[in-house]
Amino acid sequence: MAIEQATLAGGCFWCTEAVFNDVIGVTKVESGYIGGHVANPSYRQVCNGDTGHAEAIRLTFDNDQVSYGDLLDMFFATHDPTQLNRQGNDVGTQYRSAIFPHSEEQRAEAIAAMARAASGWPAPIVTTIEPMATWYPAEDYHQDYWTGEGQRNPYCLAVIPPKLNKLRKSFAARSKAAQPA
Repeated sequence: MAIEQATLAGGCFWCTEAVFNDVIGVTKVESGYIGGHVANPSYRQVCNGDTGHAEAIRLTFDNDQVSYGDLLDMFFATHDPTQLNRQGNDVGTQYRSAIFPHSEEQRAEAIAAMARAASGWPAPIVTTIEPMATWYPAEDYHQDYWTGEGQRNPYCLAVIPPKLNKLRKSFAARSKAAQPA
């Protein structure tokens, strides 16, 4: 087992978390905040847009089962990396598209993944590659949100199923749900 971590921001962390919880080889997904200037920010502070943090997820994955590059390809396919500081109706720097590489190798792979993804989008990719920063786990009620409260939340019901469908269609061999029982 080659356990690694990846930190990605692709808008609402509830939505991004739901996608990557369905990926074979991902052993943990944690929602949190990264890239800001306030220590131990709360959800309310981050949502106000004043802390500089992004809503993000930290993945723990087995690189023998899924590569960092594959995870980035899924990341670019399941959110809109051409929207600056927003995803759909979520607007603000806290919803930016960003990658926080854990190593120089991840940084190089992030650049390569953006190049691979560019031809699939009608506008330029605005995803940023930002330096690794202090990670703050989100409050407990945000963790595994889709499997609990999220399936009763109208926002999540509108946003998450299309993302999961795209993952399961485009990356069927990598999706837990797309595998035969």
